[in-house]
Amino acid sequence: MMTKNKSASATGTWSGLCRRGLLGLAVAACVASLAPGWAEAKAKLEKDELKLGFIKLTDMAPLAIAKEKGFFEDEGLFVTLEPQANWKVLLDRVISGELDGAHMLAGQPLGATIGYGTKAHVVTAFSMDLNGNGITVSNEVWALMKPHLPKGPDGRVLHPIKAEYLKSVIEAFKAQGKSFNMGMVFPVSTHNYELRYWLAAGGVNPGFYSPDNVSGQIGADALLSVTPPPQMPSTLEAGTISGYAVGEPWNQQAVVKGIGVPVITDYEIWKNNPEKVLGVTAAWAEKNPNTHIALVKALIRAGKWLDENNNANRDEAVRILAKPEYVGADAKVIANSMTGTFEYEKGDKRSVPDFNVFYRYFATYPYYSDAIWYLTQMRRWGQIAEAKPDSWYLETAKSVYRPDIYLKAAQALLDEGKVAKADFPWDSDGFHAPTADFIDGVSYDGKKPNDYLNKLSIGLKGGQKVEANKIVGN
Repeated sequence: MMTKNKSASATGTWSGLCRRGLLGLAVAACVASLAPGWAEAKAKLEKDELKLGFIKLTDMAPLAIAKEKGFFEDEGLFVTLEPQANWKVLLDRVISGELDGAHMLAGQPLGATIGYGTKAHVVTAFSMDLNGNGITVSNEVWALMKPHLPKGPDGRVLHPIKAEYLKSVIEAFKAQGKSFNMGMVFPVSTHNYELRYWLAAGGVNPGFYSPDNVSGQIGADALLSVTPPPQMPSTLEAGTISGYAVGEPWNQQAVVKGIGVPVITDYEIWKNNPEKVLGVTAAWAEKNPNTHIALVKALIRAGKWLDENNNANRDEAVRILAKPEYVGADAKVIANSMTGTFEYEKGDKRSVPDFNVFYRYFATYPYYSDAIWYLTQMRRWGQIAEAKPDSWYLETAKSVYRPDIYLKAAQALLDEGKVAKADFPWDSDGFHAPTADFIDGVSYDGKKPNDYLNKLSIGLKGGQKVEANKIVGN
């Protein structure tokens, strides 16, 4: 049950008191005492008590802020936020109904809907953030890479660092009979696809999946495997892996502990890439349409609060996220990236104002082109085993990403005077303009997914597929 929130609005605080039957008031009298219109809005909700899951990463921030600042309560929602052990457990609990929804990897609703792993129709009407990830290597690997990296006039390493400088390290490992192991958080995670993209752009094959071999290591130069985000630093320190791709604060934790060096951020791999989403089952969305809109409204407001006035609220956000019930990492570690900087090698802290974006650049709008990019990467690495026409990519994206629901929430907030009209892409067809803002300079047009796949040097294209651990077809 919800507890009183000191920072909640008057409406949210009174609604919480009413919900718990405090002050000795009869329910009818209590509801009547609320701000005008609140009772009517609340009466329309199909469900007002929600349990939402998350993983302990800084990009769960919209959920924490919506609760701490009273935005959920303003919508008549009584929300419990519950950390989950890993992404699989989180997804399974949303599908089973134990959770109403969750902070999800952008690829999870898509992967579930097409039946990669657990089969279930999951949808999203809210994109939680842009960017926010990094790739970290061990001190041993960094020591082997650094002498070969180009330096600027100030003697500092030039960024972005390309994976071609890791390739010779991987080859040295191989010559010694050692595999080169790296961690990522889940097979359909942004981190998996960003790590693969970076490696492939540097001439390193990250391996393929097939229906008979879901390791993702077929033909791989670097062996990628799943490690839960909070366990990344300890796994690196133990020597089980030589690097990893993860969200914050777990790259910065490696710097603080002196066990590794982040070599690149996902902003440098794909500028302003979509990261997490709010995921619910399609059945839940159909059963609770008004509750869904209320939930998205609260999260839009949280995103706005996080980015407004040039990130002026980020210090407060860091203090909130540092609480054990949310991320539970040291505030200084969270602040390293959350407040517009990013520390690479220890002491090499650089300005990265867009490392975490929660509202600007239409960050919260669920674009079809974002969904299609993830689907192209699933196809590229064999998770989608057979070639699909461009129409299939669009149909799949539209079945999962729901900008129609998002815009209903945005319109309601606009009508209430809580947001500006310019904050939303009202006339969008759901597609970003084509962009080449990738580390390899390859242009991506979400309306031409097969064209895009054909441009990529490593990966499946055309009618190719993986059979008996070999690529066949053309």
